[in-house]
Amino acid sequence: MSIMKRMGLIFRAKATKALDKAEDPRETLDYSYQKQLELLQKVRRGVADVATSRKRLELQTNQLTQQQTKLHDQAQKALGAGREDLAREALSRRAALQQQVDSLQQQHAGLQGEEEKLTLASQRLQAKVESFRTRKESLKATYTAAEAQTKIGEAFSGISEEMSDVGLAVERAEDKTAQMQARAGAIDELIASGALDDHSSIGGRQDDIAIELERMSADTSVESELAAMKAELGGSEAPKQIEGDGQTARAEPQTKQQGEQA
Repeated sequence: MSIMKRMGLIFRAKATKALDKAEDPRETLDYSYQKQLELLQKVRRGVADVATSRKRLELQTNQLTQQQTKLHDQAQKALGAGREDLAREALSRRAALQQQVDSLQQQHAGLQGEEEKLTLASQRLQAKVESFRTRKESLKATYTAAEAQTKIGEAFSGISEEMSDVGLAVERAEDKTAQMQARAGAIDELIASGALDDHSSIGGRQDDIAIELERMSADTSVESELAAMKAELGGSEAPKQIEGDGQTARAEPQTKQQGEQA
């Protein structure tokens, strides 16, 4: 196959596909119905033209018949007046008119037969056109319903694809939410365990107030323990637990020494 033939075949194939895509069966059916109506109208005009011609022949035949009657009367009068020559002339004209009448009657019969045929054809064509119109409307309704179903199906298909994408987005959102919840829970556990105390700073250093309070608490504990040990060694009753900053614990031994000297 030559290149030109292949190109022509491809072009016709693409053109046919484009036409099929662009063609609307409903428009095609309406166009066909319109053409049938035009043909029916032509047949009806033909019937009307034949009927008009037939009527014209009838009028001409009637006129010739009236002339024949008039010539017959004139022949009788001429013969009664002894004018046989005039009577013969009138009868001769009447015979010529009769030939015309016979010809017109033959044409009339032919036109009448043609009119009957066209009338019958017009009736049959009209019945076919009416049948086609009914079928056309049924096909158009069916095609419209099928087209609507196809569009609904395509819409559902598009919604399904869209819902698939939405489902993936929802899954990603749920995963991120679960990660954030897990992270928040871990932070709460670290705070509760003391691993993330409020007084801890970024550099790992404690502020001055916290350090001073811890030092004072440690000094008080040491002083209390030291006083208890002295009391056990001296055999006296245990000193009261020192409260405060430790100054009372240091003052108690001095008071005991003064009592011994006295």
